[in-house]
Amino acid sequence: MLIRVAFFSLVLSLLPVTGIAGPADDANAVVDQWAATYSANNTEALVALYAPDAVLLGTTSPIMSEGTEAIRIYFKDLPGSGRSNVIVERRSFVLSPDAVVVTGFYNFARAAEGNVPRPSRYSMLVVRRDGRWLIAHHHSSPRSATRQ
Repeated sequence: MLIRVAFFSLVLSLLPVTGIAGPADDANAVVDQWAATYSANNTEALVALYAPDAVLLGTTSPIMSEGTEAIRIYFKDLPGSGRSNVIVERRSFVLSPDAVVVTGFYNFARAAEGNVPRPSRYSMLVVRRDGRWLIAHHHSSPRSATRQ
């Protein structure tokens, strides 16, 4: 009996965390991965977090970036830039077992500007497709300095 319990415990410990976590946890893990990958200045890994038909309304873009290639172009200057992102606050809204909206505030910083935080706000629709969580929609804009 003890061997069965030990074996069962071992099997459970080897399961991926995303297999046990709920949709909000899985979506938040993608958002955390997005911030870490952005801060690592890795364009290709960042683009891979988006669904092929994703829409990005970038913080500094006057256009809507639709699809993988447009999102890659938006982030083309990221490698070697020393840019970083830190998530400050978030809320998660589970729409279904396969769709979660994560929204909140994050700070961007640029090494070339002395790493002064640039407060921004974001919303991401994170969806599960073929067992993988991906960003389907991402909106980011500067955060207002004053409260109304």
